[in-house]
Amino acid sequence: MSLAALALILGHIAIFGVTREEDEGTAAHLFQILMAGQVPIIVFFAAMWVPKRPKEAWRVLALQAFVGLLPFAALYWYEHS
Repeated sequence: MSLAALALILGHIAIFGVTREEDEGTAAHLFQILMAGQVPIIVFFAAMWVPKRPKEAWRVLALQAFVGLLPFAALYWYEHS
């Protein structure tokens, strides 16, 4: 879902360029849904796998955190360029 959000941002930039919009569009709403929608999935994964296999589960959670920050980094760049 994080990669889909990143692709959404990059696709929006590729199609429309870096423009200022008065109101949030569909892309912004989809971004918010994708980023918020993955939180329960991550919590469920952590609840299931951290007790069983903590080392591997924490690696996956760290990777998810890194990939989850990529769309926000792209969004920060998009808003400040």
